Amino acid sequence: MREEDLGRYRLVQREGVFPLGRDSLLLGGFATVRPGRRVWDLGCGGGLLLLLLAQRAEDLRLTGVELDPAAAALARENLARNGLSGEILTGDLRTLPLPAAGADLVISNPPYFPLAAGTSGGPARSEESLTLSQLCRAAARLLPAGGRFALCCRPERLADLLEETRGAGLEPKRLQLAHHDRSHPPFALLLECVRGGRAGLSILPPALTGETEEE
Repeated sequence: MREEDLGRYRLVQREGVFPLGRDSLLLGGFATVRPGRRVWDLGCGGGLLLLLLAQRAEDLRLTGVELDPAAAALARENLARNGLSGEILTGDLRTLPLPAAGADLVISNPPYFPLAAGTSGGPARSEESLTLSQLCRAAARLLPAGGRFALCCRPERLADLLEETRGAGLEPKRLQLAHHDRSHPPFALLLECVRGGRAGLSILPPALTGETEEE
């Protein structure tokens, strides 16, 4: 077990649960969140994104969904250790009875690679259990008109991402590319959509982490 200092909160990490990553840290600061909102994290792992959002806005109503029982148990532990209330559901997004319009903000760091891509970061990074299309449709079900969906993905999947979000009724509104530094191509993209929103996408300045690829 090891702990990471997030600021106001601390994250416990354990072997076998997907570790803290730069993409999740960026997403936690990118998503639009306001006090008192209902926040759902789809594929919440150990609860990192829920902690990051709770640092930014008070009185959030937190819900996580996680397929892996060990990760779900760790997410519950991380909420409890930090004095936060919330619910972590253990199960498959494709079969769980998600409440229609039950969220104001849905957030996700999903599997990046389609099975046919020839690239894999392991089961947590390939679409073995959940496709991008299934994720977007689950988010759309949870959101009322005007609700927001924020996620990160690989830059090479931008066309797929825009197609799937729009197909689910989630209009892309904010896009940011993340780079290690200005000499490297982006390693991640951050996208925020609005359920039933008007067309019009804002491209934000790039996020620079100040890291090199070797780091």
